[in-house]
Amino acid sequence: MGMTMTEKILAMHAGERKVEPGQIIMAKVDLCMGNDVTAPLAIREFRKIGVERVFDKDKIALVASHYVPNKDMKAAEQAKLMRQFAVEQNIKHYYEVGRGGVEHVLLPDRGLILPGMLYVGADSHTCTAGALACFATGIGSTDLAAVMATGEIWLRVPESIKLVYYGDLNEWVMGKDIILATIGRIGVSGASYKAMEFTGPVIERLGIADRFTITNMAVEAGAKNGIIPFDEVTAEYLRKVAPTRESEWQVVCSDEDARYAQVIEFDCSRLEPLVAYPHLPSNVRTISEAVKDNIAVDQVFIGSCTNGRIEDLRVAARVIKGKKVHPRVRMIVIPATHDVWLQALREGLLEVFADAGAVVSTETCGPCLGGHMGVLASGERCVSTSNRNFVGRMGDPASEVFLANPAVAAASAILGRIAHPDEV
Repeated sequence: MGMTMTEKILAMHAGERKVEPGQIIMAKVDLCMGNDVTAPLAIREFRKIGVERVFDKDKIALVASHYVPNKDMKAAEQAKLMRQFAVEQNIKHYYEVGRGGVEHVLLPDRGLILPGMLYVGADSHTCTAGALACFATGIGSTDLAAVMATGEIWLRVPESIKLVYYGDLNEWVMGKDIILATIGRIGVSGASYKAMEFTGPVIERLGIADRFTITNMAVEAGAKNGIIPFDEVTAEYLRKVAPTRESEWQVVCSDEDARYAQVIEFDCSRLEPLVAYPHLPSNVRTISEAVKDNIAVDQVFIGSCTNGRIEDLRVAARVIKGKKVHPRVRMIVIPATHDVWLQALREGLLEVFADAGAVVSTETCGPCLGGHMGVLASGERCVSTSNRNFVGRMGDPASEVFLANPAVAAASAILGRIAHPDEV
């Protein structure tokens, strides 16, 4: 019996010829990550271990992303602790405000993540990086402390689910709609502690941004990791962001006789933009149904690690250019990284949003987790391009979050209700 991509990568890093689902392994880590929320606890636990230096200062990334620019004194202290640790340990990959951004966009774009890597991060959406044919998963802060000290982590090898997408995508359908359709079908626990391997002709035709969106939300189905096979799209992206590291690629493919817990097929030819209603990413309805429901909104948020890339901003700008945000709506646009912000500035996208009446912020996770820069009040509704719409996710427990792609979000900002891009 052969192995899946995920199994092969884990076997390589455990020094094993072969691994099987359910097996407990100790694996060497190529890169680990913490942010201003999760790293401080990891640093405190690291101190308790009794080691003086991290295992490898070049294989740790610390990113100020969640409550930055500092929203209050507690946030400032968290960021300060991480900053001081980075200086003390001479951490190479430390990213400050104005030079970094949301880690799940930043680290791939800086060429730190390559095919075949084992990458762990103290943030659940670390699985985003699996679009680059690597094993990427979220861990807890105490696990991060152990990794920073030893360079190793114990893992249970997950079973894999093979997801096959075919058909031609309709206009305005994006990676966000593909993953919402998937979660809507299998549920928020449908891939619990499994590897989601995304394959098929539709995936092969997608650009890298849509691929990142899909793997980003694998965790919303309960997955341990999401992963997409390496191809020329992957290679083209990596040659752009890491032009000197091609020799480090460790490209693996799933064997033809690999064992999967499930194989699920999706015909995408009739797929239209989708909206996840409160309070689960699986509570999915079509944009046609949402338009009929005539749902008024108070806020629109375009950004986050899910849809804050330059490609996402281009789509939103295409919809809203020359139009105005509805007088009752607040539209907040947050490029995921400083580099994305600069690119959007150079392309005139920031001016498009500003002319429309939107506010554009510096890079931050901010409103996605109800942190700052767009917290919702009781009874308010938000259309968000982020990844979660749980009770109280973006603010008051009595607020509501509807997840959608950037085109739907921009159209909704214009009409003041959940809208199809064709309406504007």
